[in-house]
Amino acid sequence: MVEVAPFKGITYNKKNVKDIDSVMSPPYDIISEEMQDKLYKKNDYNFVKLILGKQFQDDNANNRYTRAKKFFNEWIKKDILVHSDKPGIYPYEIEYMQNGKKKIMNGFFILLKLDKEYKLVKAHERTLSKPKEDRLNLMRELNGNLEPIQLLYIDEKDDINIKIKEKINSPYIDVTGYDGFNHKIWKIDDEKTINFIKEKLDDEILFIADGHHRYQTAINYADEMEEKTGDKNEYAPFRYRMVILVNMFDKGLSILPTHRLLKKKDLDINDIIKKSEKYFDIKKIEIEPKNNNHKIISGSIKNEIKTENENKFALYCKKFYYVFTLKNQKIMDELASDKSETWKGLDVSVLHKILLENIMGINQDNLEDHVKYTRDDDEAISFVDSGKFDFSILMNATKIEELKSVADAGEHMPQKSTYFLPKMLSGLVMYKM
Repeated sequence: MVEVAPFKGITYNKKNVKDIDSVMSPPYDIISEEMQDKLYKKNDYNFVKLILGKQFQDDNANNRYTRAKKFFNEWIKKDILVHSDKPGIYPYEIEYMQNGKKKIMNGFFILLKLDKEYKLVKAHERTLSKPKEDRLNLMRELNGNLEPIQLLYIDEKDDINIKIKEKINSPYIDVTGYDGFNHKIWKIDDEKTINFIKEKLDDEILFIADGHHRYQTAINYADEMEEKTGDKNEYAPFRYRMVILVNMFDKGLSILPTHRLLKKKDLDINDIIKKSEKYFDIKKIEIEPKNNNHKIISGSIKNEIKTENENKFALYCKKFYYVFTLKNQKIMDELASDKSETWKGLDVSVLHKILLENIMGINQDNLEDHVKYTRDDDEAISFVDSGKFDFSILMNATKIEELKSVADAGEHMPQKSTYFLPKMLSGLVMYKM
């Protein structure tokens, strides 16, 4: 049974922070050094100081995690951050534009009891070691959750959102985020509404959309705390995690592709193409000098790989790119015989199993050394042109039904297979255990 609970959230105090927009932050995992600098200068109380503080050469006992704890406690003492006086849930709405169309995504902050076995909470991606260690260090210092994990639930009639809409009026926080999107939260502490939501979710299965690392980190932290304190109470605070729940059928939810950036000394494009021809139909496309613009190139590639039922992706080099189309699905039957049909049919599975692993020698053991990721189409081009990476691979987006099928089968897609839009804004609500 999925178990959720209201909580006393911590929020910025609008009485003492006049410009709420200026203290908000992007999620920690998309903050570059340049963006970090800008956020530091934007406001002394910007949330980045808590989730991704600066690192210094002499960092030892005094490091980004201990400083985050210091800032967090100081801001609470100064009433920059304030606790809610009563447990509740926090409805969340994001209004944004995509491809010229207005979209609105609805969700709500709530506490979720951790499912260590992943029976009720389904993960569809494997996690990487470095982000887990980083988030665990932060959680150890703060004994709390600063950013939510986003999970999907199934509610075809949208009963939960309808009930929530009946109970809200003026938002508690209404800000414009780093992304230009409008972010709003409310608070509901009405017990009848909360009980209605709890009962609706009783028999549900939840699917992690964004935050696989943070979810596994929460489990690791709970195990640590049980051993440290000897507290085996299944309802101990450390067994819960702040999350945002979103209806899988919400019309404001979008999935975008995550492109791969490759850096490996022994990669030779001619050798790659020669070996790949056994598995793929390959089309080479030269870039005309007049079209040598990152946006034009990425747009052209996206049009080339657009498809309804084929496995297609593009490998970009300077001045030209290759479009790969899988010849026969039976190839995946041979290379991944232990996987489900859905998993074998994913573009990211085809890419990782055949091209990266079988041809380039990039596998699970060395993946973090040679592959980075970007959700920005133009970056996938510019990073190669600048020499920062050798090649990039531009992908199509994973479909929501594919995510569900893979998670239902208890399987994991390759890392960074999905990118959900809109991204959550960081700094709206926090949870102290």
